[in-house]
Amino acid sequence: MGRWICCLCSRVADSLMVLLVLALSCNPSTAATASSSTPHVKPSYSFGRTFLGLDKCNACIGTSICKKFFKEEIRFDTWLSSRLKLPPSYLLSYSGNYTDDAKSWRLVDITRLTSKYRHDRADKRICTSLLKTKTCSLERALRRTHRFQKWLRAKRLTPDLVQGLSSPMLRCPSQRLLDRIVRRYAEVPDAGSIYMDHLTDRDKLRLLYTLSVNSHPILLQIFPDVEGWPFPRYLGSCGRLVVSASTRPLRDFYGAAPEVAADLALQLLAVLRSMGTNDLNYFFYFTHVDAGTFGVFSNGHLFIRDASTLGIIDKEEGSQLIDGQQEYKDIFSCLTVDCQSAFVSCNSIREKHSLVMVCQELLPKLLKGKFLQPVQEKIDSFLQHCADGLADDQGVNEAVAKLAELLKPLRSCDSRFAYRYPDCKYSDKY
Repeated sequence: MGRWICCLCSRVADSLMVLLVLALSCNPSTAATASSSTPHVKPSYSFGRTFLGLDKCNACIGTSICKKFFKEEIRFDTWLSSRLKLPPSYLLSYSGNYTDDAKSWRLVDITRLTSKYRHDRADKRICTSLLKTKTCSLERALRRTHRFQKWLRAKRLTPDLVQGLSSPMLRCPSQRLLDRIVRRYAEVPDAGSIYMDHLTDRDKLRLLYTLSVNSHPILLQIFPDVEGWPFPRYLGSCGRLVVSASTRPLRDFYGAAPEVAADLALQLLAVLRSMGTNDLNYFFYFTHVDAGTFGVFSNGHLFIRDASTLGIIDKEEGSQLIDGQQEYKDIFSCLTVDCQSAFVSCNSIREKHSLVMVCQELLPKLLKGKFLQPVQEKIDSFLQHCADGLADDQGVNEAVAKLAELLKPLRSCDSRFAYRYPDCKYSDKY
C-alpha cells in the first residue's frame, strides 16, 4: 500500500513539473523572471600573455598601456563589433580603436617591433647562444650578458653601452642624444632626469631590448608630435605591441587625384627639409624608404609612419664612438639582423642622402602620369635630376627647389586638406 502511494506521489510530481514548464513557456514575462538569475556573459577578448608578448617580458617594450587592452578600451576591430575576436598573431601590424571614455573612439595602429618569425628566431638564438638550450627564460639569459651587467652598474647611458647595436639611430650616438632617450623614456612614470637612477633593473632591460630590436617607439617618445616633430603620437606599449596614432600608408595615395598627389609630394619634401635643418641641430637620415615609411592622417597631414630606418647625427656634438666601437658585436647586435652585416660609416652619410632615395623610390610612383604636358615632362625631368644627384648636392638642391615651385600651384585649397584649411584661403603660406 505504501509503495503504491509513493508511486502515485511521484507521478503527480512529474505531472506538476510538466504543467509548470508549459506555463512558463506560454508566459514570456514569467519566463524572463525565472531566467533573470542567469548571469549575462559579456563578450570579451580571450587575451593571453602570449598574444601580447607579456610572456617574454622583460625582453619586451613595456606595459604602460596593458590596462587599456584588458579593459577593452583598445579593440582590434574597425567596426567596434560586439563579437570581440583577436586577429592572427603572425601579423606585423593591426588597425584598432582606442577610447578614454567608452563613448568616443579613434583609430590607432597596433604594431610589433618585428615579425613573429623574427621574434621567435631571436628568442631561440638567445637561448641557444647564451644558455645552450632550445627554450629558456629570456630575461635570465639576457641578464647574464656582459653588456647588461654594464647597464646595471651605469649611472648614465653612455655611447659605449650602445656600441654595436644595429639600430640606425644609434650608429653615430652623441651623449646629448642618449641623455634625451633616458630623460624622455615614456615607459617609466618619473622620467625627466638624464641619470638612470629612476630606472629599475627591469626598466633597463626593456629599454636595452627595444633599442636592440627596433628604435621606432623610442623615436616617437623622444621627438613627440606635440613639439612639431613629424611622427605619430606614441600612446604606449604592452608586451611586444606598440600603440600609436593611426595613419594610412603613402602607398594608398599612389592613385590619388593630381591635386592630392601634389600636396603630398610638397609635404614630403618639407619633412625631409626639417629632418636636415631643425632647432635642435640633429640631422636625420633614412637608411631605407618604401611605400610604408610615410603615412597620412585623416586631415591630410603627412608624417613619418615607420621610423625604424631613421638614423641621427648630432651636428652640435658629433658622434662620440671611437674608431672600432661600431664593430663591437654581441647577442644584442644580432636580434633582428645578420651578425655579419656591415655598419655604415657615420662619415659616409651625405646631406642629400634621404632626398635622393625619395626621388628614386617614392615621388615617381606618387606623381607618375598625374598631370598634362608639358607640366608632367618637367616634373619627370626634375625627379630624374634629383635621383641621379648622389655626387652633386647642389644639383639635387636645384632640382628639388624647381620641383616644389612647379607643384605648389597644382594643389587645391578645400576641406580635403584640413591640416591647412581654411588658412590656405587667406595666405599663400599654406
